[in-house]
Amino acid sequence: MPEISRFFGISITMNFDDHNPPHFHVQYGDQQGIVRIAPCTLMDGRLSPRVLGLVMEWAALHQAELEANWNRARSRRPLERIAPLE
Repeated sequence: MPEISRFFGISITMNFDDHNPPHFHVQYGDQQGIVRIAPCTLMDGRLSPRVLGLVMEWAALHQAELEANWNRARSRRPLERIAPLE
């Protein structure tokens, strides 16, 4: 699963040929989650409120880039890195 961003120890990845709806995967230590791109919601998993807040803030800033990467992944093209939250 290619990593598309990393910030504050949070890893954001996206699978090729993954199921709908468009989403990305989050890992922070033992915590894991699947986040829908639009609307940005936690679909599965458990993330602490702090981690979820950071991920949601980042996703809101990069929604168009996430959607573009989702489309690349669906057509098995290389994914682009997305700037981390600073």
